Amino acid sequence: MNKKLRIIYAGTPDFSVPALQALIDSQYDVVAVYTQPDRRSGRGRKLHLGPVKKLAVQYDIPVEQPLSLKDEQTQQILSNYRADIIVVAAYSLMLPQRVLDIPTYGCLNIHASLLPRWRGAAPIQRAIQACDSHTGVTIMQMAAGLDTGDMLHKITLPILASDGGQSIHDQLSLDGAIGLMTVIEQLVKGELEAEKQDDRLSTYAHKLNKAEGEIDWNQPAVEIDALIRAFDAWPTAYTLYKGKPLKYLASSVVDYTGDAPVGSVITESKLGIDIVTGKDAIRISRLQMSGGKKLAVQDFINARSLLGEVFPS
Repeated sequence: MNKKLRIIYAGTPDFSVPALQALIDSQYDVVAVYTQPDRRSGRGRKLHLGPVKKLAVQYDIPVEQPLSLKDEQTQQILSNYRADIIVVAAYSLMLPQRVLDIPTYGCLNIHASLLPRWRGAAPIQRAIQACDSHTGVTIMQMAAGLDTGDMLHKITLPILASDGGQSIHDQLSLDGAIGLMTVIEQLVKGELEAEKQDDRLSTYAHKLNKAEGEIDWNQPAVEIDALIRAFDAWPTAYTLYKGKPLKYLASSVVDYTGDAPVGSVITESKLGIDIVTGKDAIRISRLQMSGGKKLAVQDFINARSLLGEVFPS
């Protein structure tokens, strides 16, 4: 291919940044960035730019922030960029078929799971929560359905006992950038072999909500540990302590065969705070009081003791 490949990039959060940076640093031409509208947040409700927009502005790349891609005028603006490829990574807007048909080589999606497992909004957290041994990133050719397009490239990542949602997120965002560059190079050379998804193997990664984070101490420690690690960045796992959420940010499973009630704090030390569950115990190594800072367990117990506390189930 003699001409410089023209690419539109669509994404919003931190996860989308490494792939955009890789495209900017490449021989390709990022002609526009599509991202979610700026949001107000914080005490002063100030308007904040998303991570992808910040990077685009830094490199003087045109930015488009439509609320939808369904109307004809928005589609015409997109078409005017004459893109060869549209790359999508955590954009949060569905692309209508008319948009999917605009670029010469179609639309590519960077999805943070090993499709067809975990289609949907929260694949990283659901994989950890389900105690999957592996996850990964899939580069796929986009189709009209939700994460149903043909798979073009996969990179697999083991989920270790020490991994949480944030650590897996950070690694997959880097792997996604690597996979994308591989796919684009093969795509323009006509070397790609697409693999159709088996819908019978698909699972759905439901969107996260804060209420899911409340811990049921009757569950086995292995399930509670998976919940804590999966939700370590957001929405975080918690239990009520003196009527307010006590958040847990890092944990591990320890053997326990005693008869203390579930939810009981049985030991606390610099190694962690041990809490009885429906099977075994959970050891908390990082936590946060409501309105307080995130603390390692040693710093937490230096200021207070939870020993003997029984958390509600």
